[in-house]
Amino acid sequence: MKILAVSDIEDKFVWDYFDHEKFKDVDLIISCGDLKAEYLEFLVTMIPAPLLYVHGNHDERYAVKPPEGCINIDGEMYILKSGIRIFGLGGSMRYRPERNHQYTEEEMLKRVKKTKRAVKKAGGFDIFVAHSPAFGIGDGDDRAHIGFKCFIDMMDEYQPRYFLHGHQHAAYNRRIPQKHEYKNTKIINVGPYYMFEY
Repeated sequence: MKILAVSDIEDKFVWDYFDHEKFKDVDLIISCGDLKAEYLEFLVTMIPAPLLYVHGNHDERYAVKPPEGCINIDGEMYILKSGIRIFGLGGSMRYRPERNHQYTEEEMLKRVKKTKRAVKKAGGFDIFVAHSPAFGIGDGDDRAHIGFKCFIDMMDEYQPRYFLHGHQHAAYNRRIPQKHEYKNTKIINVGPYYMFEY
């Protein structure tokens, strides 16, 4: 299965100069957040594959106009017909009061606990999709870009094959690699886009 993951930046080579040949074998699109609804709608229109998404910390506009033809998996378990289990948790660390899709560590942990039953029923998940990175693995030093510690706990408990996230733009710190490994999980900071075979 070929997966196209996108996040944070509407890449002009995807949007303005779309090449059908480059994306013809894509079976699934995953958005890790902070992208215009129109961009996601374009992708799901041009590529005959389902598009799953979580919210980024700047996706408040989705409350008024969510991306049409796309599937919100924020706080949800989604199981493909192939049996691949995908779990999503959007948002970033809270750095401004009273903003949607921003959470303290404690608030994100509560979100995780609310999903325990669905995750347990599915027997875990194969792909973990988030907007924010995990604490200490490719995250930033400032409050807005620090990762969540509870994401480490989730990888410890469920050992997904992949953890996909965005939020940490390459321009913020070019010394942070795009890919990491944590135990049995491959971690990918997908922005602006990343294609891989599952």
